[in-house]
Amino acid sequence: MKFPRPRQEQAEVNLTPLIDVVFLLLIFFMVSTTFTRETQLALTLPEAQGTPPEAQPEAVQVLVSPLGEYLINGEKLADNSEAGLRSALLRLGQDKTTRPMIITADANASYQAVVRVMDVAGQLGFDKLSLTTREADDEAQ
Repeated sequence: MKFPRPRQEQAEVNLTPLIDVVFLLLIFFMVSTTFTRETQLALTLPEAQGTPPEAQPEAVQVLVSPLGEYLINGEKLADNSEAGLRSALLRLGQDKTTRPMIITADANASYQAVVRVMDVAGQLGFDKLSLTTREADDEAQ
């Protein structure tokens, strides 16, 4: 008597569950990843020698007095704190953050007052900051 041989099924790999698992892992890692935006200020460092840059009439002018008082485009701030500086720069408008900002500080102004201007400007989106200097005397060298 002739017995039929058991039929062997061909082994095949089903990739659908594997693709589903990889897709779910991809979604999980995309959702759980935190994207941090580092706020670094791009500074144009001043030089004491050379030709002065051209005047930029559309630039935001911030003056820091020796006593730590701020003048923005010629207007003196009533409140010289960080909040007062922030509100004054916000009054300029958020669309003007692409304009360059020129920071002019007195030689006797505190370092903290200048850093406060740079910090607030960076938080508001200003990324074109310049510091002004005066040309060095030849006698002092």
